Amino acid sequence: MKGAATLGVIGLAGCTGDGNGNGNGDGEVTTITIGGTSTGSSTQAAGQALARAASEHSDIVEISVQETDGWTANLYEYDDGQIPAMGVDNNSLAQAIADEGPFEEEPVEDLPHQGFLFTSLQIHWVGLEGSGVESTQDLREGGYTIYPIQPGFGTRLLTEEIIKEADMWDQNDILNVDTGDIPGAVEEGRVDALCLYGSNGVDLAGWCQEVDVRSGEGLYLLEVDDDFRQTIDDHPGAILEEIEPYGYEQEVTDVTDEMVTWSLAGQWAFSPDIPAEATREVCRLAMEHEDTLRESDPTTLEYSPEAMTQTVIPELEIHAGVADFFEDEGVWDDSWTRGE
Repeated sequence: MKGAATLGVIGLAGCTGDGNGNGNGDGEVTTITIGGTSTGSSTQAAGQALARAASEHSDIVEISVQETDGWTANLYEYDDGQIPAMGVDNNSLAQAIADEGPFEEEPVEDLPHQGFLFTSLQIHWVGLEGSGVESTQDLREGGYTIYPIQPGFGTRLLTEEIIKEADMWDQNDILNVDTGDIPGAVEEGRVDALCLYGSNGVDLAGWCQEVDVRSGEGLYLLEVDDDFRQTIDDHPGAILEEIEPYGYEQEVTDVTDEMVTWSLAGQWAFSPDIPAEATREVCRLAMEHEDTLRESDPTTLEYSPEAMTQTVIPELEIHAGVADFFEDEGVWDDSWTRGE
């Protein structure tokens, strides 16, 4: 279950299809509305890129992107019938399946069918000049104001769990603001350390780039101690990575030149009401038109059939159209379950 996602809405519109791979031949187009979390998020960027690819290269699928409150929140939106498909990270999805974490007291009954991997978010610590924070050990001693990402985000859920498991939560003040407000808080000096993330080793999320710009030259990577590394490695929803810094306009290696991340994989997920040929077409767009995706979203994943299966959770159905695509590409595993 180690290892995010987006939404699908169903609608039909008149269109001429050629019946030969691009068109469905019956004059209908399926519209998939993707819930792309907040403005400036990695999911929003990836959803907009997918919408561009559909517009330019498909006559059987149209994609639009709407703003939502985050991956974890999307599960509740989907369950309430507010969105017909959704974006979700694997940690939130696994906890929803097991009625654990936030879903223990507020479980969801209806879950989407799985799609495919579209991003890996590499979450990490940074400190601000003048804060006195240089390491995760400093945060364990407490007395600081920290920003563990916006409530409702799947990245927040995972980050909060890891910070609590590392015994760094109660002794610090938690700043709960939207990602659109945190650049201003950084600029005003209202936070000492915060968690940011980049996508697929390419670039920071849009709101994180804004933090970088508005912090002046005051950001730096925190030193991560062995206990915090072990906490990441022990968490079933996180992947421990130790990589070179990327995405920052300023030099962030005053304390350490290593970016230690708790990475979170994400997938597109779809309502079973969406026709199989539509989600199969979305898979085709990702595989065959990666260049178009990257023109819109430079952090686009390097797609391959094998990579697209890396977020599969065996306990949950895979959308029928995605299952068809996996079978066509020879990456289907008979232990997985095809959705109806």
